[in-house]
Amino acid sequence: MHKGKKIAVLGILSGLGLAAFLLESLIPMPLPGAKLGLANIFSLFAMLFFGLPEALAVVVVRTFLGSLFAGNLSMLMYSLTAGVLSAAATRVLLFALPHVSLVAVSAAGAVIHNLVQLFVYCALTGTLLLAAYAPYLCLMGAAAGTAVGLIAVYTLKSLPASLFAAQRHKEDKT
Repeated sequence: MHKGKKIAVLGILSGLGLAAFLLESLIPMPLPGAKLGLANIFSLFAMLFFGLPEALAVVVVRTFLGSLFAGNLSMLMYSLTAGVLSAAATRVLLFALPHVSLVAVSAAGAVIHNLVQLFVYCALTGTLLLAAYAPYLCLMGAAAGTAVGLIAVYTLKSLPASLFAAQRHKEDKT
């Protein structure tokens, strides 16, 4: 893929991720700070189409701008750390375990994201009191990650096969 086209696609994925991030902040959740994680669909696409560095770029842009637009820069500490680590874990799971489904990988990434955010909070506050939320965050993460994975799978199935053929041809050349 031409470099300019790649940058444009990454910009679109970042913008769509940012829009999803902002929209899902309007959806009430049972635990404070919990989200559906719909923005992760676009990071996952960046990972699948391009790789880890590009997925991390989408995560960083979306998280930074989302924190800025939401007026909550403290969110940046939690979301950025969790986003980067869960993207790295997703990369490992996707490519080290090729027979694991995208849905399972997405669910695992969401659980990791929630646990990292909880760990960052506990580390910053010096208290483990909020660790009692870990089981709930794991359940919510697994459910949200499963939904994100299913959306990603069905979206990928609806995309033209030629899109993947071009990417596969590029990988064969390298």
